[in-house]
Amino acid sequence: MKERRLTTATAATLLALALAVTGCSSKAGTGKTGQEDAKGVRTGDGITDKVIPLGVLTDLTGVYASLGKSVTQAQQLWAKEVNAKGGVCGRTIRLTVRDHGYDPQKAVSAYTELEPTVAGYVQFIGSPFVAAVKQRVETQDKGLILPQAWSASLLGSPYVRVVGATYDIETINALDFLLAQKKIAKGDRIGHVYFEGDYGENALQGSKYAAERAGLTIFEQKIKPTDNDMTAQVTALRKAGVKAVMVSAGPRQAASLVGVAAAGRFAVPIIGNNSAFSPQLLATPAGPALQKNYYVASSTLPIGSPEPGPSALAKAYRAEYPKDSLDNGVAAGYSAGKIFEEVLTRACADKNLTREGMAKAVRSMNAFDNGFGMTHDFTDPKAPSTRQSVIMQPDARTPGGLKVVQGAATSKVAEGFTFGG
Repeated sequence: MKERRLTTATAATLLALALAVTGCSSKAGTGKTGQEDAKGVRTGDGITDKVIPLGVLTDLTGVYASLGKSVTQAQQLWAKEVNAKGGVCGRTIRLTVRDHGYDPQKAVSAYTELEPTVAGYVQFIGSPFVAAVKQRVETQDKGLILPQAWSASLLGSPYVRVVGATYDIETINALDFLLAQKKIAKGDRIGHVYFEGDYGENALQGSKYAAERAGLTIFEQKIKPTDNDMTAQVTALRKAGVKAVMVSAGPRQAASLVGVAAAGRFAVPIIGNNSAFSPQLLATPAGPALQKNYYVASSTLPIGSPEPGPSALAKAYRAEYPKDSLDNGVAAGYSAGKIFEEVLTRACADKNLTREGMAKAVRSMNAFDNGFGMTHDFTDPKAPSTRQSVIMQPDARTPGGLKVVQGAATSKVAEGFTFGG
């Protein structure tokens, strides 16, 4: 499927579409209290005495198809495990999956289709698409969304809750790692190759913030999701004399950047955001260079980590999907499922399994450990669940293709960062 350019105009179109379709469903969810069950638990939209339905809005055929598949299958595995234990609040979890193919209209239409029939969304890939429905969610629908997206533009809502560090924080931590490892130093010029739009520009805010405080200079290279050959960017970066490169793009762009740099003997460290790697890249000509000069920042331990959470998940995932490879989307999807499970469990204990009850339950989670390397605090909707990042390096010998080189940590600069400031 052709990748799409997400410009400011596209974002405006998305918002208009979201507002236009608000009244198109036969029953718009309200988040209001429903009837009480036999145990006195109030229930809301879509929930029956036997089922808690959750939506999965994913990309199985577009730009992030590989990620969408692994995230979705990990969440299906999570739901299967929960249901085998008796479900939550005496009810089984039912996932309804819609593939939007990273298409703006399909994403918003799929949200509108599912909204009256699900209690919330355990996955929604695409920062621009989540942002397009955010106002509607806050004022009308009020269903909890755990997006597979990390733009700071999604912060501030009691219903859209970012799991992990936002791109700006992740970028600050990434550059701090390079400084701490003495791969860069005060006075250096750092390249930043980034997607136009929400993702890349939020990451750029982080690199500029970190650079100002570390005495660095940022040399920008804005690209489109359709730009797959990074030869021109590497030429510009070399000419500018950069000592390292931050990349906030997709796996294809990262592989091209690293591969072209290596072919030209431009040996500088390159570090990417969590969306800028796929283990399939290790089998390409860029594989050796990725293992030598490339790093990745993320808010979960990699699926190949030996810690109990990732190792148990890797074993279970292989048993469930023996023909599919492991990647970090498995860890991200499953950990989001564990967070939603805790939300439902707390809402049930409060006897308030409505959408508002779930929003209240998630705000009570101040140190939740989902087993993937860090705790999450959801008490402040204006902040992501953590400011920590794990730094990893590609390694073909490790299941999932990534090994940890620095455990979960928050840099001092990231601690002082103010969102929206």
